[in-house]
Amino acid sequence: MANPNAVSNGHLHCHQKRNNLLKSGIYKKNGIAKEIKKNGISNGGLYKRPFNEHFEQAPMYVAVLTYVGFGVGTIFGYLRDFMRACGLERCSLAAEREEQKDFVPLYQDFENFYTRNLYMRIRDNWNRPICSVPGPQFDLMERITDDFNWTFRFTGRTIKDVINMGSYNYLGFAETDANALKTVADELQNYGTGVCSTRQEMGNLDKHVELENLVARFLDVEAAMVFGMGFATNSMNIPLLVGKGCLILSDELNHTSLVLGARLSGATIKIFKHNNMQSLEKLLRDAIAYGQPRSRRAWKKILILVEGIYSMEGSIVRLPEIVALKKRYKAYLYLDEAHSIGAVGPTGRGVVEYFGMDPEDVDVLMGTFTKSFGAAGGYIAGKKELVDFLRTHSHSAIYATSMCPPVAEQIIRSMKCVMGLDGTTQGLQRVRQLGENTRYFRQRLHEMGFIVYGNDDSPVVPLLLYMPGKIGAFARRMLDKNIGVVVVGFPATPITESRARFCVSAAHTREMLDTVLNALDELGDFLQLKYSRHSRSSHPELYDETGFELED
Repeated sequence: MANPNAVSNGHLHCHQKRNNLLKSGIYKKNGIAKEIKKNGISNGGLYKRPFNEHFEQAPMYVAVLTYVGFGVGTIFGYLRDFMRACGLERCSLAAEREEQKDFVPLYQDFENFYTRNLYMRIRDNWNRPICSVPGPQFDLMERITDDFNWTFRFTGRTIKDVINMGSYNYLGFAETDANALKTVADELQNYGTGVCSTRQEMGNLDKHVELENLVARFLDVEAAMVFGMGFATNSMNIPLLVGKGCLILSDELNHTSLVLGARLSGATIKIFKHNNMQSLEKLLRDAIAYGQPRSRRAWKKILILVEGIYSMEGSIVRLPEIVALKKRYKAYLYLDEAHSIGAVGPTGRGVVEYFGMDPEDVDVLMGTFTKSFGAAGGYIAGKKELVDFLRTHSHSAIYATSMCPPVAEQIIRSMKCVMGLDGTTQGLQRVRQLGENTRYFRQRLHEMGFIVYGNDDSPVVPLLLYMPGKIGAFARRMLDKNIGVVVVGFPATPITESRARFCVSAAHTREMLDTVLNALDELGDFLQLKYSRHSRSSHPELYDETGFELED
């Protein structure tokens, strides 16, 4: 067996580990390893810091009751559909006009079964109209329904100072301070609000060039290109990098923008289990051994798609292991740092810095400005050859309107603050405060007995609710306590894993977090949400019997 502390040379081999690990006390009862990473990689080898994640399994009765809840909801849904068909119950959902009854239906009524009979019951928990900046607190326009969430009407009342636990305002740059936004106001005065052209025509401004140079400096890469929309940064540029005859290996929990970009590319797509290196290596090994289907020709390219922080799980990509596999099998790596850039790493430079790695180990660095930087848009960074190719061929550069100058200035001023180029240490203080708030919030939730997914350093904190009936009750009661939360259920999550997703911010004070935690403690008892038994993960593929170590 290889030395667990061996330094990476890119060669991997399997070994039997479970008995030795149990004897050495590395595994805890809940399956969370303190001394090594969960799939057997030594912290002393690939990892320079402890890497702890939690995916605890709920008691069996919770899963059973969750399925029963969906079953009962389905039965009553069919009953209510029957009553609507008989005219016994009003249905306010959109329907084809009577004069169109002989046409082919534009949309099928049954396709909305889930929307009509489950989503409508809890619809009031989404799309709430906010009427202030999404800072640590926000103001909310009160609305009520007279027909069980089919329609809403506003009361004219504003709910003030709701604690914001749902926005991606990680570093607190979504703010209205006049002094902080002075440069943004100046650019608005100088440039106006719109560009009215694409980058390749009349929309390439000096602010864009300044921003791109700053992003490249921030990430320590050769070049970068910025785009006006974060979603399109993935979906419109991945098709340029791969095509027919190429293979994409995508994490099963990747964001929709990555999934759409992969589908539009025309490349063959294969999915590996979330953050599972055994699953990824098997796909890489098979791709090298067997090549393309039928022809058996070698793949033109193999591209691995991963995220820095996964926005539904709160987990962090196992970047050192993926880079080791990428180098061994001569694949390319595309890293989406939408949620991780600015949010992790000693100076906020994302998961590459978090793991102490070289940015050159990642072929395509992607990120967005919509979260940590309080603005809009995205970037792709890396080698100059890559960026020059995108400037010429990117659909976003050819067809999409350029980023408006005030937004570019907002990104510049917030990024300079993080880098310390504004002459202060305020940016670094925000990064550190975010880390402290994240660890404090997660630790308190674990101590209370909630099941919380993700990495200890991830500001995305999913708290598991499980049962569909508790989704609406949780969000409504939290709002009654002046706390705004985001709740997520099927089909956005697995059917048995409905959850509330908290996003911690550097702008949250300790008093705000304590207020939220006290409310959660009370509500957890009332709704019986404290399911934690410190049991083994509900994602057993993360803890396979076989692990990997690096050879000397």
